Amino acid sequence: MKLSYIVAASILASSMLLGASDLAQKAKSAGLVAIPADKAELKKLIDPKKTVTPERVELGKKLYFDPRLSKSEIISCNTCHNLATGGVDGIPAAHGHKWRANPHHLNSPTVYNAVFAKRQFWDGRSPNLEDQAKGPMQATPEMAAEPSLVEARVNSMPEYVAAFKKAYGKDTKVDFDTITKTIGIFERTLVTPSRFDDFLNGKTDALTKAEKEGLKVFIDQGCTACHSGIALGGSMQKFPLVKPYKYANIGDFKGDKNGMVKVPTLRNITETAPYFHNGAVWSLKEAVQIMGETQLGKKISDADAEKIVTFFKALKGRKPAIEFPQLPAVTATTPKPDLN
Repeated sequence: MKLSYIVAASILASSMLLGASDLAQKAKSAGLVAIPADKAELKKLIDPKKTVTPERVELGKKLYFDPRLSKSEIISCNTCHNLATGGVDGIPAAHGHKWRANPHHLNSPTVYNAVFAKRQFWDGRSPNLEDQAKGPMQATPEMAAEPSLVEARVNSMPEYVAAFKKAYGKDTKVDFDTITKTIGIFERTLVTPSRFDDFLNGKTDALTKAEKEGLKVFIDQGCTACHSGIALGGSMQKFPLVKPYKYANIGDFKGDKNGMVKVPTLRNITETAPYFHNGAVWSLKEAVQIMGETQLGKKISDADAEKIVTFFKALKGRKPAIEFPQLPAVTATTPKPDLN
């Protein structure tokens, strides 16, 4: 009898392992890709041009947190993409210079794992993080700083100039392109591997039974048609595709000239409410059901939506440790803040 119990337990354990293995393979076949567990492989993925160095990352972090890159000296990159709150600001529409809301009522997307996206901005107009960093800094409703002002502020602080020379070489010109490029280099390191990645990388018990069921429903419902790849998003897709988006009247954003909108990453999705480009939805369950209607032309039941949301909990990643930087001191030549 004891032997029979052991045999039965072994068979059950084997079947559970086989089931988990089958689900992982199903996920991969559906286009889902894990963040590599191997650090060297991950570095190749996030840094194909070999621009990332410890000195540039540290400098980029300082610039990312420095509000003096904005006209008012109040707003930094971290204001809208707060690394303590999932890489977002947690409000429906981003607010910038003079605390004005984004004129198109656009929501701030997370900066975590943005390196895996094929395009940047909701309309996909930017090809990479280094280029993307130029936009908010100059935009009047955001940081409202002319490139010449940004350059003057940074170059007025000897500590910054020395850091650029250390990071890039003594003949480096500290200009707007180099400043924004350095911010992008820092952002490339903001990767958050999760239990979902552990599961795809072979750790069969990384997900709970309920999360595995949610993953299966997520795939079976067709969600991977848009939310796939290593970013579980990040590509450009027609939105809405099948049926109208019920909150389309909030803001005037219609996507790019072809009506294409960047698919948001699902990584850390439980931390990045509100959802959609206009931040109109606070409930993940509602967001799942809206996507079913608009993109798949189907009604996702409450039960299935809840299962998918349960799976989303496994996408909460392990954040890199970020120590708040001490910034260089201003000098007599540093341009003063302008609140107008």
